[in-house]
Amino acid sequence: MKNIDEQNLIVGLEIGTSKVAAVVGQIFPNGMIEVNGYSSHPSKGISQGGITDLNAITNAIQRAIESAADIAHCQIESVIIAITGSHIHSLNESGVVAIGEYEEVTQEDIAQAVMTARSVKMGDGLTLLQVIPQEFALDDRMNITDPLGLQGIRLTARAHLIACQQISLANLKKAVGLCHSELNIPIQVDRVFYSGYASAEAVLTEDEKNLGVCVIDFGAGTMDIAVYTQGKLRLSKSLAYAGNRVTNDITHYFSAPFHEAEEIKIQYGSATLPPRTQPNAEIKIKSATPGKILTCNKTELAEIIAPRYFELLNLVNIELNKLKEELDAKKINSELISGIVITGGAALTQDLTQCAQQVFQCPIRIGYPINISGMTDYVNSPSCATVLGLLRCYKNQDNDIEDKDENSLSKKLYFKLKKFVNKVRSEF
Repeated sequence: MKNIDEQNLIVGLEIGTSKVAAVVGQIFPNGMIEVNGYSSHPSKGISQGGITDLNAITNAIQRAIESAADIAHCQIESVIIAITGSHIHSLNESGVVAIGEYEEVTQEDIAQAVMTARSVKMGDGLTLLQVIPQEFALDDRMNITDPLGLQGIRLTARAHLIACQQISLANLKKAVGLCHSELNIPIQVDRVFYSGYASAEAVLTEDEKNLGVCVIDFGAGTMDIAVYTQGKLRLSKSLAYAGNRVTNDITHYFSAPFHEAEEIKIQYGSATLPPRTQPNAEIKIKSATPGKILTCNKTELAEIIAPRYFELLNLVNIELNKLKEELDAKKINSELISGIVITGGAALTQDLTQCAQQVFQCPIRIGYPINISGMTDYVNSPSCATVLGLLRCYKNQDNDIEDKDENSLSKKLYFKLKKFVNKVRSEF
């Protein structure tokens, strides 16, 4: 991005079901994010990651970008965006390369092995977003962090591949491209990251990743999942079931307008039955029928929505059990010692931690963005995890690849893997 102060600013843009958020910030060498500008506007024209009204979502994006630019006193010409939706697809793949008769592993060998891993066909209509190296094997020696310089015959690279639907990505980029900077220049998309990956980068520590952890970004339209074991990303998945399901339950039961049901859910909703606090608190609900007001108490509301929260979190548990089987079959540690971290707009639902404890039977915590400064009063919330995480993803992008040109990709992959390996080596 270009700005009037010529600072090293990065702009993250989250285009969600309930809101469009833009953040302007910079990242320091110690990993601290300084937020210079932030804006959030109600989202219209997008549902579960798919655009339903191009003009409506474009207007929301334009407003968010303009407001963030005004607050940061800069010109925004390019952004990093997050993508979500049930079309997100991830694979853990292996690539093998022959080294020679006990030759030393070179950077070229490592790059070629990862290139082989990413060459798997992702499926019709899918486009590769990121290739994230995991670990290596050299002959019968498994779980090698850095194979450079070791001797062997055959090198195997494991990598996590994240793909998305090409049409969905194109529509998202089109909506952004229809927005303009203060100088009437179309906004460009610099990079695209999976929302769940961005959220994880915002709320997780390296220790949690190493011990094993699952991040659930509980939004309005989707639940984005990112699972790490032994410090490596193992699963990226977006479920098209989230907070709006709970709101719809309230809408249908009380014949209330959606916006009224949403307010009731936020103010009085509990994910456990009975609620832990004020179970008899009276709730007044405006019906869709003019002049009609219904009443219930907090416990009666929980009877409607608590089972839904349990059901939604159990969908995640099903995915975790599938992943465990896959990792166990490959003899990769599948333990989630750090448990579950829940972030996103729905993370602050009353008693959600207790509900999650019932489902997962492991440590649970709510994920707030870590290592942030600047406008913390505005962004120190689970609802800002994705948009802040985009900045960290962009800064750390040496560990993943997005390029459609094979020759360019090979060259970039070589240098990116070199940086990746050197970084890992410095930590040991």
